[in-house]
Amino acid sequence: MYADGWAQLRTLYEGELSDIGEATAALTMKDAAGKDLASAVGAVKAGSMEEAIDVFQRAIALPGLKPPEAVGYRVVHPGPKLRGHQRLTAEVLADLKQATAFAPLHDPAAVEMIEVMMRRAPEVPRFACFDTVFHETMPEEATVYALPAEVRAEGVRRYGFHGLSCESIVMQMRAAKGRDFPRRMVIAHLGSGASVTACVDGRSVDTTMGLTPTGGVVMGTRPGDLDPGLMFYLLRRAGASVDSVEAMLNHAAGLKGLGGNNDMKELRAAAAGDELARLAIRVFCRSVVKAIAGFMALDGADALVFTGGIGEHDAASRQEIAQGLAGLGVAIDAAANRLEHVEPGLGVGRNVRRISEVNSRVAVYVVPAEEDMVIARHVAEMCGVSLPSERESQ
Repeated sequence: MYADGWAQLRTLYEGELSDIGEATAALTMKDAAGKDLASAVGAVKAGSMEEAIDVFQRAIALPGLKPPEAVGYRVVHPGPKLRGHQRLTAEVLADLKQATAFAPLHDPAAVEMIEVMMRRAPEVPRFACFDTVFHETMPEEATVYALPAEVRAEGVRRYGFHGLSCESIVMQMRAAKGRDFPRRMVIAHLGSGASVTACVDGRSVDTTMGLTPTGGVVMGTRPGDLDPGLMFYLLRRAGASVDSVEAMLNHAAGLKGLGGNNDMKELRAAAAGDELARLAIRVFCRSVVKAIAGFMALDGADALVFTGGIGEHDAASRQEIAQGLAGLGVAIDAAANRLEHVEPGLGVGRNVRRISEVNSRVAVYVVPAEEDMVIARHVAEMCGVSLPSERESQ
């Protein structure tokens, strides 16, 4: 992302280096006009973080590309000491290293990447944007665990995640022309990781994920909420260890554990002849329905927003979830739901798509997650740049 004169953020170029650590590592990169840039970077070798960063540095050094003036990183968990997004310093990095115990699936790789980049280019200011910050507005009764005080004093509480995604949804819903901003909104971020968040006046008041991104609704490879007694059972099994149980719950459970595959598209394709695939889909949708219904019972809902890979692209899951919420006033327009939003619009709020029936008591939308843009805005603000509001940027 780049701030054109720091007045209006726009994308100059974007890319992704996937499968780091694997022989299948690949780079995709294009400019704002859609021109492929990856071929100019050369061979991609990313067996380690150092090699991956080599590829990245070659990519941003291509002729005609401006070097970055600041860098923002998405970091899942800040741990108990940090609040708000942070400029990365030695002290902040030390706190992040301690926080890896709270998010061992996500934070270690992020910390490693930050350390390497800070060592290679120490002159570029760098910032950590956390997935938890959006949820700092939750009331205490939504964050506290019913555990002894000495445990809670260690920072054990419900943090919530997918906050950058949720913030992007709020921004886009505020900026959407011709629509009133929904005061009570439920956001269903459904993808390989999945969560449901309740917002009132654009602020998080509750969410399904807790201390870590493993809890809440069923996900691609994670089970969501479990009976605590089940954890004791798993740990007492022959040969079990904390590491083996953690690996199971983070990599082998959820849709994969039930249906043998964590890709919803592939599960849908197999469902006609595979009962386990059908069961996995039913369990996933039911868990999402229960979460949404619970938040609607607590605070009501004027709008339900689907986002994330499944939320944006799997019409069947949206339809099944909506059917489970029919008694609460959710009615989807089948034709609008099936229509893929192929041509993205320009500017914040242009990609908000309503898929509910006209008489639905709860408006239903599909909105793409724009986490990168949210990170860019926070980085600009932490650099002291004054950006226009969502409506002013239209």
